[in-house]
Amino acid sequence: MKSVRASAPATVANVSCGFDIFGFAVASPADEVVVTLTDKPGVVIREIVGDDGRLPLDASRNTSGVAVIEFLKAIKSEQGAEITLYKHLALGSGMGSSAASSVAALVAINHLHGEPLSRKELLPFAMESERIACGSAHADNVAPSLLGGFVLIRGYDPLDVTSIPTPAGLFCTLVHPHLELKTEDSRRVLKATIPIKDAITQWGNIAGLVVGLMKPDFGLIGRSLKDVVAEPIRSVLIPGFDRIKEEAVKAGALGCGISGSGPTIFALSTDAATAQRVGEAMQAQFTDLKLKSDVFVSEINNAGAKIL
Repeated sequence: MKSVRASAPATVANVSCGFDIFGFAVASPADEVVVTLTDKPGVVIREIVGDDGRLPLDASRNTSGVAVIEFLKAIKSEQGAEITLYKHLALGSGMGSSAASSVAALVAINHLHGEPLSRKELLPFAMESERIACGSAHADNVAPSLLGGFVLIRGYDPLDVTSIPTPAGLFCTLVHPHLELKTEDSRRVLKATIPIKDAITQWGNIAGLVVGLMKPDFGLIGRSLKDVVAEPIRSVLIPGFDRIKEEAVKAGALGCGISGSGPTIFALSTDAATAQRVGEAMQAQFTDLKLKSDVFVSEINNAGAKIL
């Protein structure tokens, strides 16, 4: 096979209390790529559809291109590749847009070469793409997009990634206002140190969320979806955030928080009907603020990226 189409889903990183260590995949939206093997060395991005001409066609500056370049280098392939990227995730949305592009391209090129590497072995290439996108080779978006499910990045040196089981029936609502927040800008506003009191609170919530997911205990999940480190600072960048969060919980959500670096807001619920109702309540608040928004509702996506 010389050409293949693949997709990689949006993700929710941080998941409130787990800054840079938690992330999970959703069903939609998802980026798609078509990758074609060539006999000429080098990676070429043939076309990008859906980005309004904003992303670079230079493969060395595009996350999908960088991922494929690093992969081919690692397996010592003398072949090249052409990439067509279909962007369905908005840029700067907080849903792992750059990660989805790189992961889809990686899954496609790995498939074309006969799956020489496992999904986990592909992670470093996707992380290198994130360095291009936002200056930091973090894995909280690429890992769940690549592996599916709810993922813990326990450490980076060496890389230690593991999956956390999630209860059946746990639904995610994503509401994306038509705003853009650059990840590097959202990281820049964070403090370099935190008080020990806040650290203790955050550690308790991290542990509580893991236990709540694994037992499962929905009440514990809801009580643990609290962030005292990043959210208090980043939330001022999202219009109406506090009210939106309040309305989400009133509508039945277990909890609500910023997806990644924002401006997308996520909420978790115990069934599809509640998750849909929560989305409508959140979207209504953005409408009152004269902001258009998109709503996505799905279960936790345990499959992750896939060949189409």
